[in-house]
Amino acid sequence: MARRKVKPKVDNKKLIIEAFNEMAREKSIDRDLLQGIVEETLSLMVKKKYGLESNFDIIVNMEKGDIEIYLMKDVVDEVENPETQITPQQVLESTGEEMEAGDEYIEEITLENIADSFGRRLVAQAIQTLNQRIRDVEKDNIYEEYAKRVGEVIIGEIYQVRPNNVLVMHNKIEMRLPREEQIPTERLKKNQQVKAIIKEVRRTGGATGLPDIILSRSDDQYMARLFEQEIPEIYDGIIEIRAIAREPGERAKVAVTSFDERVDPVGACVGMKGIRIHAIVRELNNENIDIIEWTEDQRLFIARALSPAKVRDVQIDAENRQATVIVPDDQVSLAIGKQGQNVRLATKLTGFSLSLVKEGAEDIELIEFREELGRVTYDALINMGVDTAREFMEADPAALLGFMTKDRIIEVRGVMLEEFEEREDQRYLRMLDEAVAEREAGPASTADVTDDIAESYAEDTPEVYAVEDEGEADVAEEETTGTEQGDE
Repeated sequence: MARRKVKPKVDNKKLIIEAFNEMAREKSIDRDLLQGIVEETLSLMVKKKYGLESNFDIIVNMEKGDIEIYLMKDVVDEVENPETQITPQQVLESTGEEMEAGDEYIEEITLENIADSFGRRLVAQAIQTLNQRIRDVEKDNIYEEYAKRVGEVIIGEIYQVRPNNVLVMHNKIEMRLPREEQIPTERLKKNQQVKAIIKEVRRTGGATGLPDIILSRSDDQYMARLFEQEIPEIYDGIIEIRAIAREPGERAKVAVTSFDERVDPVGACVGMKGIRIHAIVRELNNENIDIIEWTEDQRLFIARALSPAKVRDVQIDAENRQATVIVPDDQVSLAIGKQGQNVRLATKLTGFSLSLVKEGAEDIELIEFREELGRVTYDALINMGVDTAREFMEADPAALLGFMTKDRIIEVRGVMLEEFEEREDQRYLRMLDEAVAEREAGPASTADVTDDIAESYAEDTPEVYAVEDEGEADVAEEETTGTEQGDE
């Protein structure tokens, strides 16, 4: 006769202890909190099975692996509430024990009979609820931990490269490095170690349902943290970073100042033979970095910000945060930089809108623009003492409005600026607007305008000023034609 195979005895308590310890360790959940979650889950099971009014007690001992549930009912002759009462006959049928009315019946549920007492379906639902509660606690723990670490530099390992994201693992936590937060010139690969700053932590949105932790390598603060790591004087507070302007992977400008006059802020950041700054440059995929000493003198700071170019003079409009920089001819290309990068970074670093003007810039005789101006307007400008294009561009807007419209002035200036390859001066446009406003607020006619100038104004703007007397218009046209023939 074949012998029945005996199943090995399983030590449930030992398994429970190991499961609790592993869960608390991997999920970083406090043991007392985990025990409370288990008790809450068992409580829901009892209420679903025996009713909301049932009287029970749950004992969970994670140290010993004990899980016990005690269900208590009053023994009565006639049951009014089956959730809290039981008859002696029911007790006898259930346990074979004889009890009388007034006694207290206690049903013990342990690990050995829990499936029989609650049913496998209810047990499965309880396990699912327990796992969900543990995941919720894990999410909260991860969010609280990393929300406090925003702005901190971490080192993780790339485990997946996607078109718009690079997924990084740090302490078994998934983090995301979006494309816009990467250095455009570098190519990250799977299993590569990567250093980045924690830029933002969102409570939801991660691929695994956990908090969405966003990393960055292109943020200005990432560069600042690297300076703190590589330069002890910055970490100790002797040197302070006042401003950063950066185009990731290409070039950056960093303004620093020292609180100790014995410490050169630029020299300390560069280090002996450039060893300190080179470490940062390598980490940023060979991004060029200009170290600039910050100063309260805005003119000097702007001049330094345009380095390596050497400027001649800086004129500041502090109220409107604009500056005109006079640059020698041989320094213009350096000041502008590749595709305007140098002046663009200097603008961001200083907070001023910078306009570059060549020193001793070339000028053009006004007669070269006679065709664009018209004969009468040209003559009026010559009578004003305006002989060159530069003089026209620097002329008083109120005086020009005596015989030119605002749009006409801007149009002519545009032609001249195109010749000089320069940009419009916004301050001059504001002065022009103010002059127009003052003119409109004054009397309709201006007494000191001569008849000749008034005629030229009418000629330049026929849609506004019309000649009332046709006979006078014909005479004026004949005189003009005669004069032009005489000139020829």
